[in-house]
Order: sequence, then structure tokens, then C-alpha cells
Amino acid sequence: MDYRVPGAVSNGETIPAHPGMEKQKEEENQTLERGHWNNKLEYVLSVAGEIIGLGNVWRFPYLCYKNGGGAFFIPYLIFLFTCGIPVFFLETALGQYTSQGGVTAWRKLCPLFEGIGYASQVIVILLNFYYIIVLAWALFYLFSSFTIDLPWGSCDHEWNTENCVEFQKANTSLNMTTENATSPVIEFWERRVLKISTGIEHLGSLRWELSLCLLLAWVICYFCIWKGVKSTGKVVYFTATFPYLMLVVLLIRGISLPGAMQGVLFYLYPDLTRLIDPQVWMDAGTQIFFSYAICLGCLTALGSYNKYHNNCYRDCIALCFLNSGTSFVAGFAIFSILGFMAQEQGVPISEVAESGPGLAFIAYPRAVVMLPFSPLWACCFFLMVVLLGLDSQFVCVESLVTAVVDMYPTIFRKQNRRADRFYDNIEDMIGYRPWPIIKYCWLFITPAVCMATFLFSLIKYTPLTYNKKYVYPWWGDTLGWLLALSSMVCIPLWIVYKLSMIKGSLRERFRQLVCPDEDLPFSLRPGQPLPSTRPGLLMLTELESHC
Repeated sequence: MDYRVPGAVSNGETIPAHPGMEKQKEEENQTLERGHWNNKLEYVLSVAGEIIGLGNVWRFPYLCYKNGGGAFFIPYLIFLFTCGIPVFFLETALGQYTSQGGVTAWRKLCPLFEGIGYASQVIVILLNFYYIIVLAWALFYLFSSFTIDLPWGSCDHEWNTENCVEFQKANTSLNMTTENATSPVIEFWERRVLKISTGIEHLGSLRWELSLCLLLAWVICYFCIWKGVKSTGKVVYFTATFPYLMLVVLLIRGISLPGAMQGVLFYLYPDLTRLIDPQVWMDAGTQIFFSYAICLGCLTALGSYNKYHNNCYRDCIALCFLNSGTSFVAGFAIFSILGFMAQEQGVPISEVAESGPGLAFIAYPRAVVMLPFSPLWACCFFLMVVLLGLDSQFVCVESLVTAVVDMYPTIFRKQNRRADRFYDNIEDMIGYRPWPIIKYCWLFITPAVCMATFLFSLIKYTPLTYNKKYVYPWWGDTLGWLLALSSMVCIPLWIVYKLSMIKGSLRERFRQLVCPDEDLPFSLRPGQPLPSTRPGLLMLTELESHC
């Protein structure tokens, strides 16, 4: 009896399925028929659309700006190779191997740690609530572009202050660079779009314009996923490719501006003294996890729609380098514009904008003000921002839906897999074994790096501030910690819950809950003895497993 994937082809020979198992599979398929991507391109574009978003063109340049330019690349690359690529591949392979979403994939592999799946879905829920706000801002900018004169191009509006200066029109003989001088681009962002109050305790009134933009963002997101992978696979042909066209245009525009070279030098010049600051390393780690959509269940959900023998290893390596390459190129586009703005205002680049991650909503609008047909270009650029956020948003929503739907038809059975066993299964899926360093990252390097980063974040924790001036009140920090803990507590709470729900000694209950599901695909290496089994139950040898 062959314990590899029933019905799969290995070495030119079709592996027969066990009759009882085949019947069981047919019943499960009747219960829930799982779709697949129509072709490889749909999968690649969907994952690219999820991982390449505002984190690349917004957050990465901001972190470089914040952490002294090129020095940020060193910890970023370390986290990329020790955490980003290994965990990205692990989550994708997990979804492809189990054909399950972010929760039930863990339930099948190790019921004791199903809480990891629930924790990731809590993060996705919180992410969906805040990320779509950025889409609402982008839509607001998009609609504001449908004018002859762009509203952030002048100081003649009701939201402008007496400190507003149109630097592009100011007489160079006048000293207009006073301490309080601001540009119309910054004032449009802070006073028109955000309407920043004096503190979070002052919420202000309801903004109906942003509310309608938010509603529209949710409606668009719904129609992107309403038919599952069938509609998602078609939408990403546009949402994942159009932003690259606009990013190239923005890059060409940025490097053609006066002062752009100073911005590029600031971007690339490494201030190595910043490497002794643990905050730089923490920012690099969080950027990798954020931009690669790691620990959200999204990669698991997308990978679950792949065919079993898809070469996910090659896909993951290519997508990871595409992600980081996009971030690197986007940095040139942003910093060239910042260099122009710094020269225009006569201030250092480090002081040109203090709006934190909102840097993109300052640099992009400023880049198009002086272009011919600037409203048209503004529409295109903010359509790019909308699309960058949209595909990340609807994939997160779809992964949440996938996780919820997959939880219903799952049957609890047991089977053991260790790291070597999962590596064997990956070999069965893609036809060869990935580099051994990937496995050692899973086992040792990635957990060590993540734990060190987490401890650094606790040791070096400082209260949250905005623009280095406003310090959030204690209850604001408390609320933030509660939101952070809302996901982390799912893991220990689930362990306690599952251990209390079954009978037997603590040792017996623990051993039972770490056994993977019996119907997961199973492969044998050449020369490996067949395990002793009973019909319909895939078991490892007694030396390898106690399940």
C-alpha cells in the first residue's frame, strides 16, 4: 500500500487511492468543493497584489527616512533572509499542502496550536478595519483631483493658515523659510483630509466625505471577492499591474526634479551609527512581517487554492525578491521628490515632512502639481494608491472568509509530522528538496531573531508620539496594548481550552493534540519502510511517532 497522495503521479506511475478513503474524499468534496486558480499567473498576481502595497511605497520609504537612510538596508536584508523568505515559504507551502485556510490548516497539522490560526484572524480583522481607512484617504484624493486646479497646489482655501507658503511661486529673493512656514500640500493633508485635532480625546465631528469614501471602498472590496478566486483571479490582472506603470512614471518624474540627487544620496548614504539603535532593527523586522503579509493567514489561504504539485518554492523566492525590489525602487521615487521639496523650502531633507507614514500623501501630490495636465496625472497616481491598497485589502478579507468557511466541514483525526516530515512532503509537492537552510531557519534562526526583536521592543519601549511632539495619554497606550494582546492571548487560551476538553492524563492529552490529521498527504522517501497502519489511517513508524 502506497501512502503518498492518492491519485497522484510519481515517477510516471499513478498511485491508487484506498477505496474507503476515496469514498470519504468524494463525500467531503460534495460537502464543500474547493476552487483552484485557473492558471499560475492568477496566483502569482494575487499574491503580488497582497504583499506589494502601501507598505512598499509608503511605509518602507518612511522607515528609511526615519532611520537614517541606507543604514536601514542592513537589518532589513538580515530579516529578509532569516525571517521573511523562510516564513513566507512555510505559510504558502502549508496552505498548498493542506488545501485549508489559516485556521483549519493548523487544526490539521497540530490541533493544540490551532490558536495560532485564530490569532492570525484577529490580526486580519484589525488590519481590515484600519487598512481600508487608507483606501478611503486615497479615494478622497482621487475625487479631489477632478478639478482644473488641484486643491493642494495653492494656499487660497479655507483650510489654509497664514503660515502657508507656495514655495514654487515664492520670490527666491525673499526669505520664506521661516520656522512656521508650511506648504499647501502638507496643510491639505493635515487640515483638509485628516483635520487633526489637538488629541485623541477630541474626536471631532463626523466627516461625511470620508465616510462615503469608506463605504465606497468596502463596496469595491466586496465586488472584488464576491465570487471567490474566480473573481479575484481576474481583478488582479489590473490591480497588480497598473501600479507598476504609475510607479515608473513617478520615478522618472522624481529624478527629473531639481534637488532630486540630494534626496537619492540621503536615501542611499548609510549612517552606520544608527545600527546601535535597537529601534532600527525593530523597524526592519516589523517592515518585513508587514509587507510580506506574514502571520496573517493570507498566504496560507492563497496557497490553498494551488494544485498539489505547484512549485510554490520557486514562486515564493521570486515573489519575495519582487516585493523587496519594489520597495527599493519606490524609495528612489519618494526620496527624489523629498530632495526637491527640501531644496524648494531651503531646509534639510530630514525636516521636509513630519507627517510620519503619511509621507506618501505629501510627496505624491507635490510631484504632480507642476506637471502638464496635473489633474489627470493626479487621478492616475491616486488610482495607483487605491489599487495598491485595494488588492491587499480584499485578499485579507478573502483569507478571513476562507478561514471561516473552512472551519465547518473539518473532521478531527490524528497524524504526526515533524520538520523533516513536512520537508519530505514539500519534496513530494514540488519534486525536489529546498535548500536545507530554510528548514534550519524554521527550527532555530527565525524563532531566535523574532524572540530577540520582541525582547528588544519590550526593553526599549517608549510611549507612542505623533510628529515627535504629541505624546498619547496613558489610556491610549493601554488601549493599544489591549489590541496587541487580543491576538496573542488566542494561542495560550486555545491550548488551555483543548487540554481541558479531552480525557486522560496531561501527557496523553498533549500527545493526542500534537498529532496531525490522518488524511493529509503522506510521502515516503526511497528505502523508507512502510509504516504499520490500519485501513484509512496514515501512521508513522513507532520510532517516529506516538500518534
